[in-house]
Amino acid sequence: MPHDQASISQHRIALGDHEMSYHAAGPENGPLVIFARGWPELGYSWRHQLPTLAGLGFRAIAPDLRGHGDSTLYPDFKDYSMEKHVGDLLALLSKLGRERAVWVGHDWGAGVIWSLASHHPERCHAVANLCVPYGVLEHGLAGLVALVDRAVYPAAEYPAGQWDYQYFYEENFERATTVFDANPAGAIKALFRTDSRPGARSTPAATATIRRDGGWFGGLEQAPDYPLDESVISAADLDVYTAALKKTGFFGTDAFYMNHTANAAYAANSANDGYLDMPVLFLTASYDYVCECVASKLPAPMRERCRNLTERTVHSGHWMAQEKPLDVNNALTHWLANSVPAAWPQPPL
Repeated sequence: MPHDQASISQHRIALGDHEMSYHAAGPENGPLVIFARGWPELGYSWRHQLPTLAGLGFRAIAPDLRGHGDSTLYPDFKDYSMEKHVGDLLALLSKLGRERAVWVGHDWGAGVIWSLASHHPERCHAVANLCVPYGVLEHGLAGLVALVDRAVYPAAEYPAGQWDYQYFYEENFERATTVFDANPAGAIKALFRTDSRPGARSTPAATATIRRDGGWFGGLEQAPDYPLDESVISAADLDVYTAALKKTGFFGTDAFYMNHTANAAYAANSANDGYLDMPVLFLTASYDYVCECVASKLPAPMRERCRNLTERTVHSGHWMAQEKPLDVNNALTHWLANSVPAAWPQPPL
């Protein structure tokens, strides 16, 4: 185990009928920071962040969301809605004997954290999210498509823009999941990549033609054998993800995409008319061309509805916390110290 992960311990906890596994580091009485990751990741994905915060005196925890890792796997799509994921995290918070936490999310995990903050602001010291801004993913597909940059994705050719792949799940869920399950290691190697090509921002992303192409990977029956992008994950990391996905399959993580209608109905009942007053940090990935927040209107709802917002840009692709952990840790700790001082660890007298 690399030295920066040596302090991370693994746990499994009963939350009523739900079993949740999580990674933890730092003193048990330290201010609590809880991290959530999305498709198709694990609590392990925060392995670079947990030791850093632990070393400052925080209690840093990264659960495997339901359907991921060693947490309970459910057989029905409806068991993977935002409301269900939020319920699990609130149950974890209560089980830990805490009233509030700082919450950090990425990808679908960002959607979960935004949903938690907008429905239960009293359980939040603050929230920070990577790549996926507030007010879009948790409101369903229609809101995402409405913010597509039509200069890059003309409506006649790309009606759903870069979000075409999300419709593919709704229309061909079994096909999508079967292809990923056929070669989990290949899928992870194909997905966990960065892309800093000049001009790529003005070129349609591959996710814009998934339905036209007959599915992921150009309609192949399984992921091709791409070389590992070691700027994002190592061979040892690949082994961890592969073992987890061979155990669970992709059903639980792909089910994120099957709850847009339920999620939109849940978002409509947000507290405070959907405005967030707690400190919020958003980290934009400059080379994330699907969750494109540099030139498009995707962050606009967040900028309107987050009243205490800090934004920073990290020069990385979508898998930001793994590709550029020092930059993420720097931005996160700087924000915590300056914007959330009440949650900063207090040195003993």
